[in-house]
Amino acid sequence: MIYIASDHGGFELKNIIISFLEGQGTEITDLGPTALDLDDDYPDYVKPLVQKVLEDPINKGVIICRNGIGVSMEANRNKSIRAGLSWNEKHAQSSRNDDNTNVLALPADYITGDEALKIVKTWLKTPFSTEEKFSRRLAKAEL
Repeated sequence: MIYIASDHGGFELKNIIISFLEGQGTEITDLGPTALDLDDDYPDYVKPLVQKVLEDPINKGVIICRNGIGVSMEANRNKSIRAGLSWNEKHAQSSRNDDNTNVLALPADYITGDEALKIVKTWLKTPFSTEEKFSRRLAKAEL
């Protein structure tokens, strides 16, 4: 399952991504916000997404705010969450291949809707390489 959440800064981009993924037949759950509220706070949406991702190792999450940093910091406070902030396809691919990210953070103010769709598609289709050096590094990070 793919979960997606944002704050007001990522609201428009979140809806673009949802429409695209649903059109591709991808099962996606929107964890909010459902309406634009300029006074909302990203932790209110990131925390429930993190819980959903932690429920099953197959689950993935996409989180969005203006610069992607706040949502990344909130998600990465949780053990077993590996949120990576990506701004292009190559970076998204590397974050999955090398670091097995399970949450993708996007910076809505720094990428277009088309760029975001390419990033998300690349991130979702890229598997973790399981190359020994990457597995070893992740194991050390879990200590």
